[in-house]
Amino acid sequence: MAQILKLVTYLNSEDRKKVGIKVEDEEHRAFVIDLKKAYEKLKEQSSENTYDLLSVNDMQTLIERKVHGLGIARAVLKAFEEKKISSELLLPESETLILAPLAPRSFRDAYAFRQHVEAGRKNRNLPMIPEYDEFPVFYFSNAFAVSGPGNLFLQKEVLGKLDYELEIAAVIDRDCQNLKAKDADSYIFGYMILNDWSARDLQMKEMTLNLGPAKGKDFATTIGPYLVPQEELLLASTQSDEGRRFDLKMTASINGVQKSEGNFKDIHWTFAQILERVSQGVHLRAGEIIGSGTVGTGCLLELNGALPEHERTWLKEGDEVSLSIEHLGTLKNTINLKETKTFEEENEN
Repeated sequence: MAQILKLVTYLNSEDRKKVGIKVEDEEHRAFVIDLKKAYEKLKEQSSENTYDLLSVNDMQTLIERKVHGLGIARAVLKAFEEKKISSELLLPESETLILAPLAPRSFRDAYAFRQHVEAGRKNRNLPMIPEYDEFPVFYFSNAFAVSGPGNLFLQKEVLGKLDYELEIAAVIDRDCQNLKAKDADSYIFGYMILNDWSARDLQMKEMTLNLGPAKGKDFATTIGPYLVPQEELLLASTQSDEGRRFDLKMTASINGVQKSEGNFKDIHWTFAQILERVSQGVHLRAGEIIGSGTVGTGCLLELNGALPEHERTWLKEGDEVSLSIEHLGTLKNTINLKETKTFEEENEN
């Protein structure tokens, strides 16, 4: 049975950062295959394998050299499905450390799910803002604060009203500018899960000044666990002049208890429309990522709004947050407290 191509960045047992693909065998055991090493073996066996191995030095290079990078990945995945990958090239996923798929060159986050916007305004006793239907909006967040699955270390200053946000991220695969929505999907390399962590107490206070969100957002964003090329998801999509919509279920859980449920197809502004807006007069480059904004019910701020004050909850130290999107996997993070230190103190050893 054909598997979806799942691109990962990971640390192997020697603590070396590698690019690979995640696969499962007939017994549903998960493995990671080193793309470069596996393809080198395939090239030895057949002269038909002519893709450039430099394309898989890291995920950024793979994205920039998409034809070669995906050619290598698909050749390796096919070989695995045909049982032509030797067992020594199959590294059990449990013996790896899965990292963020890439270090994004920039990170913009949109506000594209109408249900989330309406609920947020209703909870503040505000009518739906009519300008929402005029154009997609976005803000810049901190690309240097992006990490992957696993332990998330946060200072106590953001734990007052800590929240998750269930989102999906698109990765741009080449330079572009002044795109039209009808063409913009072709500039998307693929998609992955995104958690836009939010310190709501900081966010709400700073936004009274009609600026932001900023400080309430810039401390952490997690992405992953893998990056799925857009072509792998086309059977779950419909196409229009407004761009593609994908029928993918989205859920979020805290400590194993489901809190949120939505669907990617319910996005009001498609990624193609968002890219049209973002690229207007702006030079975008491969490796930049754009978040969708929160799906309806996809955060505690929205869920708490329907509850009396004494029943409202926020995330705390030790909580495990799991975001799942159909075909894109599950992004799990556990919240840990770290000391407040200066850069010099944290790096003195």
